[in-house]
Amino acid sequence: MKVIVDQEKCVGSGQCVMLSDAVFDQRDEDGVVVLLQDRPAADQHEAVREAARVCPALAIEIEE
Repeated sequence: MKVIVDQEKCVGSGQCVMLSDAVFDQRDEDGVVVLLQDRPAADQHEAVREAARVCPALAIEIEE
C-alpha cells in the first residue's frame, strides 16, 4: 500500500489522525495533514483505508 495526500485539498478536519496517528499528523499552524509514512505497516492498512473513506475533502489517495 502507498498513501498519497493532497495538502491543497485538506480542510484540517483531523479524521485521519484520529484513525491512524502512526501514519498521519497535522501541522500546528493550520491543521493540514502531514503524511508520516507513505508505506504503512500492514497492521495500519485498514485504519488508513478508513481514513481515506471518511476524509471530507477526499485528500487521501491509496494505491494498493
